[in-house]
Amino acid sequence: MLQSLAVDVGASGLAPYACHPSQTRGRRLSESLAATRTDFQRDRDRIVHSTAFRRLVYKTQVFLNHEGDLFRTRLTHSLEVAQLGRSIARSLHLNEDLVEAIALAHDLGHTPFGHAGQDALQDCMADYGGFEHNLQSLRVVDLLEERYPLFDGLNLTFETREGILKHCSRSNASLLEAAEHAFADGQGGVARRFLEAKQPSLEAQLCNLADEIAYNAHDIDDGIRSGLITLQQMQEVPLFNEFCERARNNHAHLREPGQARRLMYESIRLMLSEQVFDVIAATQAAIEVAQPHSVDDVRGSAPLVMFGLEMQQRSAQLKQFLFAHLYRHPQVVQTMVQAKQVVRELFEIYTVAPQEMQAGFALRSQSIHPATWDAGPALQRSVADYIAGMTDRFAWREHHRLTGRRLLPVDV
Repeated sequence: MLQSLAVDVGASGLAPYACHPSQTRGRRLSESLAATRTDFQRDRDRIVHSTAFRRLVYKTQVFLNHEGDLFRTRLTHSLEVAQLGRSIARSLHLNEDLVEAIALAHDLGHTPFGHAGQDALQDCMADYGGFEHNLQSLRVVDLLEERYPLFDGLNLTFETREGILKHCSRSNASLLEAAEHAFADGQGGVARRFLEAKQPSLEAQLCNLADEIAYNAHDIDDGIRSGLITLQQMQEVPLFNEFCERARNNHAHLREPGQARRLMYESIRLMLSEQVFDVIAATQAAIEVAQPHSVDDVRGSAPLVMFGLEMQQRSAQLKQFLFAHLYRHPQVVQTMVQAKQVVRELFEIYTVAPQEMQAGFALRSQSIHPATWDAGPALQRSVADYIAGMTDRFAWREHHRLTGRRLLPVDV
């Protein structure tokens, strides 16, 4: 049974260790406050109106977009993360608007073709500073979006940018810190925590876990819909089977033939609810032990947003099952092999003939903007930026235009 956390939320409804918009560490370029929105609401709105956000609708989650109209894409995944994150944030008295902004932006830097595209681009950039999709998401909002007359990117708040940068290598963290060491009165940039082994805000921690909860649940749905895994197979996973049995016990008609899809939905719904309740309870317990009184206390503590130990173990079993039976299914692997080939060949072509890219990227390939924190040569970094921003269908079409070959059995 969930217990209410005894915390003085004040008039704002936010806990003292939540991120209050009035106490933001600000934007890299100072702006006047909006008349009708907090800074975190403004961040969310800028993200939703960005070009990169719209592109997510045609970027792979697990299944390529052409393989079915109802499979998740990066866009629908981001929306589900935002919904779960806001629900949990409300119970924990955290800032829902900041959680939503981070959730909607966390995959903006993902390549076409999901993790296959990311792996291929990492290989291509291995000798040129590397490629990290979380860092690429930050590049999108800091540099690559071109919407405003006075700055590149979206000029988001420190707190949103901190949440977007979920992972970062030490070498890239050092580059980032050197570029913005004086940010916010010398407190350091968004990557300093990777150098000092500190934590991000609770809102950022929450988005990380909501991301995991969301993709585990919707990949079950998409996997069964695709026919690559079955409901019977899923019942081999203790976590899922518990809620499948509960659904049958609560609704006897779900045992009847023809009710499999409704049974699956109800099982996933029950599992999601239980995971949300578990995160709230475990996080409340961790907060009560750590007793943070501010966001700075949170950053200096151990991670506080978490599953309970039993749920963590059972969720890990679910992830292992999906990895073995869905993500490594021969049909998925074959498609991803083709996707990697597309990315590698596009990279090779553009590095030899950068004029084949859109004009802005071709120009940037000659000289990286001096205010950025790039690793590696300008040419290869610009090519990586260009490819990472592509949708699945645009990448396939560019590959066909430049090579004359089609690697998919259907026209996307």
